Amino acid sequence: MDIGEVAKATGLPPSTLRYYEERGLIQPCGRNGLRRVYQRSVLDKLALITLGRRAGFSLDEIAEMQTNSEGGIDRERLLQKAAEIDASIKELCAIRDGLRHAAACKAPSHSECNTFQRLLKLATKQQQKTRGRS
Repeated sequence: MDIGEVAKATGLPPSTLRYYEERGLIQPCGRNGLRRVYQRSVLDKLALITLGRRAGFSLDEIAEMQTNSEGGIDRERLLQKAAEIDASIKELCAIRDGLRHAAACKAPSHSECNTFQRLLKLATKQQQKTRGRS
């Protein structure tokens, strides 16, 4: 498959495929003129990369998992990421519920709504956490 076919099959632009190649995540099997050619198995590898990115893994983490000498997936790392996703879901649900409440709240102003005030505190707390990580 040439790079255009891979791009069309995956929805990834050719520039992303070239970048993944630079990072060592995928390898072409040759060239057809100036175009890179890939084995069909690259589609599975790209799907795994896409899944990893959607789950929040960095490209470095994905590359490390791919080059694992044991050939397996680091199950502990997957469980840790799943726990992080659970925490994000819980946080997003609280924010969603707070926004829905604020939209329907009968309080004269949002500053008088206890639920909205809790939402603001949650947002501040999350901002402080985020700043602490960077």
